[in-house]
Amino acid sequence: MPATTTAPPRTFLGQPMALAYLCFTEAWERFSYYGMTSILVLYMSQSLLMPGHVEGIVGFARFRAALESVFGPMSTLALASQIMGLYSGLVYFTPVLGGWIADRLTGRRAAVMAGAMLMSAGHLAMAFDASFLLALLLLVTGSGLLKGNISTQVGELYAGTDGEGRTRAFTLFSMGINIGAVAGPLTVGLLAQLHGWHAGFGLAGMLMLIGLATYVAGFRHLPADRPRTLPAQARVRMDRQQWRIVAALAAVAAITIFQTIAYAQNTNIGLIWIDRSTDLDLLGFHVPVAWFNAIDPLASVVGAPLLLALWRWQATRGREPDDLGKIATGAGLALAANLLLALACLSRGPVTLAVPLIYNAVLGVAFLYYWPPLLALISRAAPAPVKGTLMGAVFLTLFVGYTVVGWLGGFFEHMTAAQFWAMHAAIAATGGLLAFGLRRPLLRALHIA
Repeated sequence: MPATTTAPPRTFLGQPMALAYLCFTEAWERFSYYGMTSILVLYMSQSLLMPGHVEGIVGFARFRAALESVFGPMSTLALASQIMGLYSGLVYFTPVLGGWIADRLTGRRAAVMAGAMLMSAGHLAMAFDASFLLALLLLVTGSGLLKGNISTQVGELYAGTDGEGRTRAFTLFSMGINIGAVAGPLTVGLLAQLHGWHAGFGLAGMLMLIGLATYVAGFRHLPADRPRTLPAQARVRMDRQQWRIVAALAAVAAITIFQTIAYAQNTNIGLIWIDRSTDLDLLGFHVPVAWFNAIDPLASVVGAPLLLALWRWQATRGREPDDLGKIATGAGLALAANLLLALACLSRGPVTLAVPLIYNAVLGVAFLYYWPPLLALISRAAPAPVKGTLMGAVFLTLFVGYTVVGWLGGFFEHMTAAQFWAMHAAIAATGGLLAFGLRRPLLRALHIA
């Protein structure tokens, strides 16, 4: 009898098949998320929060009163900016809670599926004025359950000693994120321009449903949930030196909040400024404002391999910047991008398409210079007992940064446009000066210098 052979297991670009389903699920989720956010502040400031519409939002009067009790009276644009900032910030805050729920209550599979369903419902609820606040609540809650847990599942596909496999997996996973981030604004923005805001939000909802279907299709390939009852463990005590390292890492993370503020205004008032100040007609076609939100992630996709090559070239000559040096460089690029808008505002008449295009492209490279090095620094230097906690807590800097971005947007109507963008250039400069000035003492505290 001939010997039977067992077919080798299917793989995805040499990786476990489960990674394919996780990558495509995340791509669809980011597709829907970035598509929706690319039109959100425009929708609020130009339609939803205007008289004749705002009265129809269930619970909005109390919601606005609560916001104004904290931030003071706000115009329509300031209110739209603040809502955008809070929403974007909470998207990075709730994954901390979502991870806790998955670890102790539901498991990761159920958490991701529940998150996808809540986000789908939230996107579809955006298609109606009355359910706007409910939509935001569903989206924030769903993102909290999905965002962190699906990333954790990627890591769980590999043994603890397989660092190279995990790195390749997260590289592919990041590609899915960036592809969705580019495609979302292009498609949702165009549909919103051709058929109205609600058509764009409806498409975002359908895309999220496709993401849910993708996840369910790959269910049998996904890693099994780990036991949710944690074994009793002795509390690990850290010494004074380890606490000094934690404090130094917290200081570095706090410095990057300045870069986040200067970077993230492109998804908020940046779109308002482009809509008001840019000649968007190109060869008889009116370029959708939302499309400019695709430039930043596209620059990250294209720029990442080029930047890695540059850093390798610098390393062979002993000139590659350390992590604090890269963070300072990122701040410098964010400074240049915002300064470009400030100078463009001094010209007469509408600016050309090249100005916001360059602005967003430079910000995309600035992001590569400050955010990945921050994560790498924490991953390398954080004490083992709190490494996971610090990796999760670093996203709280984005929560703070985006919330401040929303608040600063309220100043746009009380300053000239040149002053507004010069203010953001100064914020970026502050972050750069802090990173450069504190570089040596912080690296010494981290035992890197």
